[in-house]
This record gives sequence, structure tokens and C-alpha cells, in this order.
Amino acid sequence: MSSGFDARRFKAQERAGFNRIATRYAEGARLRTELADAVLNAAALAPGLRVLDLASGPGLLAGAAARQVAPDGWVMASDIAESMLAEGARAHGDAASLLFAAADAERLCLPPASVDRVLAGLALFMFPHPARALAEIHRVLAPGGLVVLSVWGERAAVPLIHCAQNAIAQVLPPPRVARPSVFRYGEPGVLQAELAAAGFAPQCTLPCRFACRFADADSYWQAFLDLAGGVAEALARLPSSSLDALRTAVTEELQAYRAADDEDGYLLPATALVAVARKPD
Repeated sequence: MSSGFDARRFKAQERAGFNRIATRYAEGARLRTELADAVLNAAALAPGLRVLDLASGPGLLAGAAARQVAPDGWVMASDIAESMLAEGARAHGDAASLLFAAADAERLCLPPASVDRVLAGLALFMFPHPARALAEIHRVLAPGGLVVLSVWGERAAVPLIHCAQNAIAQVLPPPRVARPSVFRYGEPGVLQAELAAAGFAPQCTLPCRFACRFADADSYWQAFLDLAGGVAEALARLPSSSLDALRTAVTEELQAYRAADDEDGYLLPATALVAVARKPD
């Protein structure tokens, strides 16, 4: 990040943005089912394990994980946005093994060696200081414990995101609040090096490829906003003329992804990376 990056302001915008979109974010979970399944499968959960789900949002991973570690284990869903956790509590409130805690991933509220697994779905690239978050993960993991996380792949492999980004860049000036790139861990070697530098033993990093279908450009744009957190917060303040220009630009960007079997729809591919690393004994 540049020397002018304001981490506190960035976090405040992210918190406000994810609080704003909490309900719709939960409703859009179906678009990422394959990725969530890949993270959970890589975590090798079992009854009795203690799990921390970082940047849990409305508990998409945490709810499923809680069922896998029950009856004697537990899952703590943590997030910086309280409305996200409230959505999770509404959706999974009957799970006795699921806890919720508003917390900053760079300053966790757990004692050392207190969990067996840490999950972080599409989260690491959003942290202003990912090395601090990884240090905290290392601290709270028990020896031999696993961190399992997903990140977006290289930009060219994620039209699901970069089509909207291209449209925004065409219409709007650069944001006043600098943002880390969501693709900064798109190369497996970069992610593995970051994990190793934090004291983990990387086990594997595998691609997860999926595609999302949208009936029209408006559906795609809304789905992007429902995922975008701080970006959605900034865009919500734009005048209607700018929003109209964005929709036009998005429609143009999507033309290359018109579904072959449906001339009125679009099929947007995406590649994510799922990484597993172990804290040495």
C-alpha cells in the first residue's frame, strides 16, 4: 500500500459498507457455494474441533462448520461488521455450537493456542495489514492446527469481479480512500510466501473454478454491489447520473460473457485459490 494509506479510515468504510449490504450479502451466498464447499472440505473438520471463522460475514462458512464439529466442538464467527453477525445469528441461531463475536482480525479476542482451525473465506486480501492478521491466526492456533483460506485468483481469471472494476475505472476517478487490490494474492507463490513468513508450513494451494449466471446486466451489477463492502458504501453516495453511466459501462463490459445457450443472459467465470497451511508442533 502507498504511504498515504489510512488503515483506520479504510476499516471504517469497510465496516459501514458491509453493515449496509448484510442482508443482500447473505442472499447472494448461492453464487459462491462451490467455493465455500472447497474451503470446508480442505479444513477436514470433525466433531470436537474448535474453529474460528474470520471475516465470517453472515456465517456462510461458520454455519456449515458448526454442524460438522457438533456436538462437542464449537465455531466462533467473527467479523468487523455487526450487522453481518446479526444476519448470521438470525440464520443459524439454533446452532448451539456456533458463537458470534465482533472483532478485528488484526486484533483477535482469543487466548493463545485456543483453536484447532482458522477459516478465512475471501478475506485476507481485504485486511489492511495481512501480516498482522496472519500473526494473530498463528497465535490463536494450537500447534498442529490448520489455517484454511480462500482468495481471488489472478485478475484475468476473475471476470466476475474485474468486469465491474473496469466499468468503475471508466466512469469514476480513483477513490480518495486507497484500497488494497483484491487480486494481490492471485499467484499461488505470493500467498505461500506470505504464509511461510508468518511461521506456517504451507500444505497446498489449489484452484477452485466456478461460474455465475446472471439474467441481465442489472442482476450482475447488483450481485457485485452485494459483495463489495466498502466499494458499495462509496458508490451508494453517487448521484443518479453517475450510477446510470456505471450501468451502461457494465453492460458493455459484459458483452464478451454472453451465455451461449441464452442470448439474454451472462455467464461470468471466476477462479479462487484455496490454501491450507499448518502451524508446526
